[in-house]
Amino acid sequence: MAIGLNNLHKPEGSTHKKKRVGRGPGSGLGKTAGRGNKGQKSRSGYSGKTGFEGGQMPLQRRLPKRGFTNIFKKQWTEITLTALENGFEANESATPEVMHERGVIAKGKRDVVVLGTGELTKAITVSAHRFTKSAREKIEAAGGTANVITPRHKADALVPADQSPQ
Repeated sequence: MAIGLNNLHKPEGSTHKKKRVGRGPGSGLGKTAGRGNKGQKSRSGYSGKTGFEGGQMPLQRRLPKRGFTNIFKKQWTEITLTALENGFEANESATPEVMHERGVIAKGKRDVVVLGTGELTKAITVSAHRFTKSAREKIEAAGGTANVITPRHKADALVPADQSPQ
């Protein structure tokens, strides 16, 4: 039989009737309406506090505090030589702005570090905030150059000596 608008139907068991609570003993959910007997949870208007364990010392307070998160941690956008190999042609310049335009990296507030993972066969001029030793060696071995851009966090802090506050 061909499927048409006149014979479409929902699969068996895909729809369920709404649970009607508190509608008498014959419904199976009469009297206490499935809430059990007495107590705070059986009352209307109850909303449990997250992590509350009835006055018992909660789990998040029983466990010891370990370590800390450094909010000033320097985070980098990592890019591999393989990504540069695939994203750029020979004798092109690869700056963070161009890398973002070509979809090689996501544009963000992080500085770019070039990792030495993979191989580079083209001479590319790569500008980034940091290079690993192996990345610099592979770029120069392929005939390219590795230019270091001043990282953002250091550029903001650079103040001429004659203008420093005293």
